[in-house]
Amino acid sequence: MPQPVTSPRESQSAGAVLMVRPARFAFNPETAASNAFQASDAGREAVAGTDAIHELALREFDGVAGGLAGRGVDVIVAEDTAVPAKPDAVFPNNWVSFHHDGSVVLYPMFAPNRRLERREEIVRHVTQTGSYRTSRLVDLSYREEQAKFLEGTGSLVLDRANGIAYATLSARTDLDVLGEFAQQLDYDLVTFESADATGLPVYHTNVMMAVGTAFAVVCGEAIVDPVRRIAVLDTLRSSGHEVIEISKTQMHQFAGNLLELKGSHGNVIALSTTAWASFGGGERRSLERHAGIFAADVPVIERLGGGGVRCMLAEIHLPKR
Repeated sequence: MPQPVTSPRESQSAGAVLMVRPARFAFNPETAASNAFQASDAGREAVAGTDAIHELALREFDGVAGGLAGRGVDVIVAEDTAVPAKPDAVFPNNWVSFHHDGSVVLYPMFAPNRRLERREEIVRHVTQTGSYRTSRLVDLSYREEQAKFLEGTGSLVLDRANGIAYATLSARTDLDVLGEFAQQLDYDLVTFESADATGLPVYHTNVMMAVGTAFAVVCGEAIVDPVRRIAVLDTLRSSGHEVIEISKTQMHQFAGNLLELKGSHGNVIALSTTAWASFGGGERRSLERHAGIFAADVPVIERLGGGGVRCMLAEIHLPKR
């Protein structure tokens, strides 16, 4: 079991995020087979009203970006390009992550049309707009040639302060690539297998768990092996986190898909109204003890994209110039 460090190696919460404003948001058939969070009938709905759906998604995007900026989070917005079409461009955390030592990591993506989202100009936009310093590029995208994938902080839930990376193995989260990430970024790995209510592997770790500074939300019942389940919970508790366990039903309502950020007046937990509504009174009070709550309404992005508010945010931990 990884041992917690005596003092945090970096802050868990970022004060800045990258968001990508989509140019052609739509249901993505290339991801639907492995993402049970995309509604099964959403594809037919999307074909029937592509333009209207895109406009609704833009409204939801602007609500998240504006709301976080209002809480004092530095929101860097990059514009998607209409050609080629990138239906999931609103989820940049899957292809890039930014780290406290100046590392920028690019990830291998499962769906071919999602690989188009990796754009050098977006990374450059982040560093120039935020006056950030980078030290190296860790490009894991070559693993796509081996059909091995690791989709950023969708596949990885990082306890940055303690150097622990949690990951549920799936078609989108390969153990070999996890090992390379851990070696390059100096993380201990806590891996496990999990299943949703239908018995399918949970496609991304960040829909079943989240780690904040002093709390963690996790769907323990989704972890298949009881021994691994105990190990995950023990590691979270021993590293100083109050554990809030959620059910599979809550997981499917995006209750595990949240992110603690650093606002100008204290930490804030960003999540969707769907997720917030799924928590009971005691669970809400537990979260509110740790940070303020920012709940945004993103039903179209959740239903068609299969990802919630957390998936829309790529935290920026880079050092300033």
